Amino acid sequence: MKLNKYIFATLITSTTLFLGSCSDFLDRSPQGQFTEDDNPNALVNGKIYNVYTMMRNYNVTAGPPAFAIHCFRSEDSEKGSIASDGSDVAEMYDDFVYTPTNGLLGAYWGQNYAIIYQCNEILDAIAEKETAGQTETEDIINKGEASFFRAYCYFNLVRAFGEVPLVTYKINDASEANIPKTSADKIYEQIDKDLKTAEESLPETWSTEYTGRLTWGAARSLHARTYMMRNDWNNMYTASTDVIKKGLYNLKTPYNEIFTDDGENNGGSIFELQCTATAALPQSTVIGSQFCEVQGVRGAGQWDLGWGWHMATEYMAEAYEQGDPRKNSTLLYFRHSITPENTNEPYGESPVSPAIGAYFNKKAYTDPALRKEYTNKGFWVNIRLIRYADVLLMGAESANEKGIPGEAIDYLEQVRARARGTNSNILPKVTTTDQGELREAIRHERRVELGLEFDRFYDLVRWGIAKEVLHAAGKTNYQDKNALLPLPQTEIDKSKGVLVQNPDYQ
Repeated sequence: MKLNKYIFATLITSTTLFLGSCSDFLDRSPQGQFTEDDNPNALVNGKIYNVYTMMRNYNVTAGPPAFAIHCFRSEDSEKGSIASDGSDVAEMYDDFVYTPTNGLLGAYWGQNYAIIYQCNEILDAIAEKETAGQTETEDIINKGEASFFRAYCYFNLVRAFGEVPLVTYKINDASEANIPKTSADKIYEQIDKDLKTAEESLPETWSTEYTGRLTWGAARSLHARTYMMRNDWNNMYTASTDVIKKGLYNLKTPYNEIFTDDGENNGGSIFELQCTATAALPQSTVIGSQFCEVQGVRGAGQWDLGWGWHMATEYMAEAYEQGDPRKNSTLLYFRHSITPENTNEPYGESPVSPAIGAYFNKKAYTDPALRKEYTNKGFWVNIRLIRYADVLLMGAESANEKGIPGEAIDYLEQVRARARGTNSNILPKVTTTDQGELREAIRHERRVELGLEFDRFYDLVRWGIAKEVLHAAGKTNYQDKNALLPLPQTEIDKSKGVLVQNPDYQ
């Protein structure tokens, strides 16, 4: 692990502890009268640091709500673990038996809105010039960060639920947040506006003590991703190639090192949440996250690394081309060899886990030396949210759809070349200029390059092939309406008729 990771994490941690009352205020469901900190005009810079901490939360990036909504619904991953652990989650997200009362819905909804409300408060303070003690430059950067995170969370919500309430102002009383749903188009308009603000406000780079803090590249890359979800090829192309042409990022880190501790904050990392551990806080969600604990090997003794949730399927394993080294960097085989040393057992294979999935996520595997130092649960591992390879593939896809095959092939080849390494016998260069064939090659590359990350299900939806692919993988319950989730019943009940359920689930 790198020292600079500790510096920024420590800065966030001290601010988060100092803002404890603010965090508690934002994390509870809005009801009754809200109260602010004793000094509401101070600490805006500190409050934005607190948003980074909120982003590591179990309910938005590091736990079952995020994995269920983003991952389990694809053909490449499943709930995993054991049948008795979260059977309702498997039924709902693996099998598409949607129920508005499922607890993960409310948790995901609530944490995204908690972050949005915090960002609204920050933006309001900046607009009202209630930022005593801060420079104009700090205000501009804070505005960019808050705008980015608000856009990020609304993007989460609009992809998951479609129409949701659009709240862009500071909430003083719970009734102010009890408003009807806004159309998806209007939500995206706000996302575009916020990301434009972020792009105009954030620096291209930070000094090492602020490694992990948001940059222009993160905002522009997220903007490309939001255009991608809308199949807006022109804007997706412009945003992704803006990032590519800046030359700020690279693919120098070998694929098998990206998700290790040494691979954190590498040249291909555009945005990752900083997590760490200390001797005093070996498994703390204040400075770390449960990202690896939730996905870790569900075993016993030295192999008790976590819950075993979010496991890969055989369909994921079969997707890789022969010899693709990304397979062994993504899929963690959970059987180990038994040697005859000090035992009468023969050489062979023996399971170390009762989990029901095919493979664990190796991108959440932890360093054994650090397990001994801290805990088996891996709270110190960073969460990679935007990678340069993803941006290159967005550039490739949009270029191909715009009829620029040469450029698309170049971006695609950069990703395949990094995966190929020095082995010229694998992953041959894609040379076809046929738009349909190149489209399939780029879609395949997204699947294997970004395997077990956060967007496969949404790729299937935006490509219009979710039903075809999921039915072929045995997920025959999936229907087109399942692209969107039902709104949490708890939120509908709390609104007393203002918030209306999605029409397919009424």
